Amino acid sequence: MHAAVVTTFAHPPEYREFPTPTAQTTDEMVVDVIAAGLHPRVRSQADGSHYTSTGALPLVPGIDGVGRAPDGTIRYFVLPDTTMGAMAERTVIDLRRSIVLPDGADPILVAAAMNPVMSAWLALRRRIDFQPGQSVLILGATGSSGRMAVQVAKQFGAVHIIAAGRDAQRLATLPKLGADTVVRIDNASAINDLAQAARDVDVVLDYLWGPVTAEVMAGIATHRSDRGKPLTWIEIGSVAGGSAEILSAALRAVRLQIVGSGQGSVPTRDILAELPAIATEISSGGFGLDARTVPLADVEAAWADPDADQRIVITP
Repeated sequence: MHAAVVTTFAHPPEYREFPTPTAQTTDEMVVDVIAAGLHPRVRSQADGSHYTSTGALPLVPGIDGVGRAPDGTIRYFVLPDTTMGAMAERTVIDLRRSIVLPDGADPILVAAAMNPVMSAWLALRRRIDFQPGQSVLILGATGSSGRMAVQVAKQFGAVHIIAAGRDAQRLATLPKLGADTVVRIDNASAINDLAQAARDVDVVLDYLWGPVTAEVMAGIATHRSDRGKPLTWIEIGSVAGGSAEILSAALRAVRLQIVGSGQGSVPTRDILAELPAIATEISSGGFGLDARTVPLADVEAAWADPDADQRIVITP
């Protein structure tokens, strides 16, 4: 069979022949892959930079996807840490980490949307006790996951959503997705403006981290109207940096808790419990996402595509 194969972390995956996988246990099944999303998480898997990377090569990237089982059912699957990923003509799935999709579900849309929707969905459902009527700040709202986070927060009943990011053009599209306030954070003055606007939020969904997070967090702590009001900061991504220098005063001056949400901090059983509801919502058209298909044979070209407005989906 053919697959996208990583032979060195210094080069994008190449389309080449790869051994056909086989099931090793009764819980495993070989499926024909229909679609696999090219998520930022997949890019970090393929270049060895993700925190779960073991350095093992060769590697077929792809952490989730949609496949056709031998019985004809269409399944969405999440893969464990493995060198046999979803970007291949066939892959091995664990039935316990998959669900049968609802009738009429669009495999391309599901493959494109499940991962970015999951990031905010799991954070609000499984990492904290989010309540309708709370307010949310989304740091990094112009990325694909951030855009979905706006929609998830709105669907979960957020009373006010502040969306922050660098790209003015993408920020301008977020009010129609549910954002009540948008703030462009492209300089120090803008970050101060954001801290003022978000001073009384209940929850922060942070896809940036790094120095930006440190500045915004310190600013919110300074301007907060009621310092005894709980503030939950959920670290989801690290687009702006892998570490942030958090001022000790920010932790002491306000009732702040920082939690992470991602692979490991959310148990697999919790992820699986949420998948049917997410799949149903995606299939019903509950989220807006622009997806573009690219044949598996053109995977190298897809890797070089910087267009963040569309979620690329690889189709064997």
